[in-house]
Amino acid sequence: MALKSGFLYKISLAIVPHLYAALSWALFTTCGIRVHGGENLARCEAQAKPFVGVFWHYSVFTAVELIRGRGRGWGAMVSASQDGEFVARILARQGVVAVRGSRNRGGLSALKGLIALLRQGYNAAIVADGSQGPARVMQAGAILLAGKNGAPILPMAVAADRYWAFRSWDRTLLPKPFARLDLWYGEPLIVPEKADAEAIEQCRLEMEHRLNALYAKAWSTFGKDGHDGA
Repeated sequence: MALKSGFLYKISLAIVPHLYAALSWALFTTCGIRVHGGENLARCEAQAKPFVGVFWHYSVFTAVELIRGRGRGWGAMVSASQDGEFVARILARQGVVAVRGSRNRGGLSALKGLIALLRQGYNAAIVADGSQGPARVMQAGAILLAGKNGAPILPMAVAADRYWAFRSWDRTLLPKPFARLDLWYGEPLIVPEKADAEAIEQCRLEMEHRLNALYAKAWSTFGKDGHDGA
């Protein structure tokens, strides 16, 4: 059984990323996309240094699809689990460099990997509430990363008028065909150099506030408080 499971896992790893790439392209090419706060993105892209883009986990499929191919290359932290291998290969198909690790497994190594990518000129994409939540509660990883490189942190939020919401801890969103997507960029945050623990916590709370305010603004355009009634 273990051999069979291992064989099926390897076959799935070979097939799923290609299948996902094709289906994702087919889906998102039908969607209309409207960008808000583009001046905030422009400020980050105009500077010499790369930046760190953060978004809540519910929007991970849409956010990665909408930011890939913009400006510099992108790196992203991906779980070190077996499931994370699927994500890493899917991202590779989309031109995003995956660094493996999470809060509970290999997090420090992954953070060092992202620091190295930033120094090479890549932007970094980080799921602000991690791979396990709690939902829409900011974790400190992006703050620590930005503090090491002086990179601004750019908050992002996505809303859609038509979508599916999975039965997961964060109600992960996937837009339906021909949905209207609104992508919002908020005010960038600069983490002070050599920030101590208190300053890091203040920045964490401030970015959590900015992300949740952006989330509320994004969904209010569709007359909602959040996705799936959240």
